[in-house]
Amino acid sequence: MNTREVKNLIVGAGPAGLAIAGRFRKQSIPFEIVEQTDKIAWSWHNHYDRLLLHTVKELSHLPHLEFPEEFPRYVPKAKLAAYYESYAKHFNIKPRFNLEVQSIKKENDYWIVTTNKENYKSYNVIVATGVNRIPFLPVWKNQENYKGEIIHSRHYKNVIPFKNKKVLIIGMGNTGAELALDLSEHDIDVTISVRSSLLIVPRDINGRPVQTTAKKLEKLPFGLGRWIGKQVRKIVIGDLSKYGVSISKKDPIDHLKQTGKTPVIDLGTVKQIKSGKIKLVGDIESFYECGVQLKDGTQLEIDTVILATGYRAKVEQFIENTEGLFDRYNVPKNAIGNGDHKGLFFVGFDNYKLGGILGTIFNDSKTIVTKILKSCK
Repeated sequence: MNTREVKNLIVGAGPAGLAIAGRFRKQSIPFEIVEQTDKIAWSWHNHYDRLLLHTVKELSHLPHLEFPEEFPRYVPKAKLAAYYESYAKHFNIKPRFNLEVQSIKKENDYWIVTTNKENYKSYNVIVATGVNRIPFLPVWKNQENYKGEIIHSRHYKNVIPFKNKKVLIIGMGNTGAELALDLSEHDIDVTISVRSSLLIVPRDINGRPVQTTAKKLEKLPFGLGRWIGKQVRKIVIGDLSKYGVSISKKDPIDHLKQTGKTPVIDLGTVKQIKSGKIKLVGDIESFYECGVQLKDGTQLEIDTVILATGYRAKVEQFIENTEGLFDRYNVPKNAIGNGDHKGLFFVGFDNYKLGGILGTIFNDSKTIVTKILKSCK
């Protein structure tokens, strides 16, 4: 198998990999980029039909190329995928497609990257595979006896396959909440299983994005901004305990910074819950032939179960030495590797900052490329 020697190798041609590549081009830094699928930003081409960015467009574009002026404030997934394609053309980014990285290991001062087709020897490797790489598929007691369909939310496109069915969504993060909204708006019987209290914030208040408002409130002294945010959430979201779920008393910003988990951005799901079009139940104990049994003993007849249970980064599947790399959630804790990991970089993994993953991709890509530039001098 051939070994290609390169200065900088980017793994992944989604938005994180593109951001690094665009900055490299701007600085005339040589690089190669490999992608395991057959297209730029594969995930964005394959998300569910109704998906829009939850972050405003002015804080969500890639480096050195803003979204077209005519794009709406919340960019739909089809336009976003097209933007990523045009970004690659604009910066002459040409990934080597269908190359799946199998191992990354250090040998002397270089990183040896093995793929299914060819190998690379690179001084720097930028891992841009992101936190949403591998669907998380939990298993419940007696699940094998269930006669209905179980799918991960990654495979949900639209409501058509679910007409006249009883659907259970497991998990009420942003994806679970929006899929339930989609189904309920088309009069499909939908229930969400929620295992813990939720943090829910509206996307907009009086036509103004909460994201930009939160950034301004965060700057107010004495915690005043957070107090204002809490009062607004009480009014807009309200008490959902009588519908089967409690609202967490944690501050959404603190929760994000501590766990990397964003609050649920409400696009209308709360209204559908209050109207009874979306039902909420507790955690699942087990499956039976026709449905699920909850931990309180209630049985629900269900035709289809959608697992909105998230993803895992799983970079340990191909990085041979991960000692000291991860935080407690098994996600790379720094954008820049040190010590034994010098020359190894991570972009698209930092969910801990206000502004969304695309905002941190923008910032972390700058940090990484600046570091590489300095090391070249």
